[in-house]
Amino acid sequence: MKDKTTIFKALSDPNRLRILKMLQIKPLCVCEIRDILQLATSTVSQHLSVLKKEGFILEEKDGKWVNYIINPRPVDRRISTVLTSLDFWIGDDAINESDRLKVKTVDRLEVCGR
Repeated sequence: MKDKTTIFKALSDPNRLRILKMLQIKPLCVCEIRDILQLATSTVSQHLSVLKKEGFILEEKDGKWVNYIINPRPVDRRISTVLTSLDFWIGDDAINESDRLKVKTVDRLEVCGR
């Protein structure tokens, strides 16, 4: 039972859900996510760590960047089920719509240099 509850705990924070929705649009680095969520880098890193530990996301090195992406092939099928049903559960949320627009315009060269 414990392994099942950790999945729900990972999804219990609204910012982690927002991160998952953003990563459905495109890979992002910590700075970009920080800029959109308006949270401290350490807080964003903690959220990413939880999502990565549970298998929702992966890290990809791209030169000097570390991009976070949705895990295309999670080992746990329950993770795949959750990821494919995110739009059903939270797709029409106004905050997610705002985030979607920000993801499309965020410029890592600008926000990571601050």
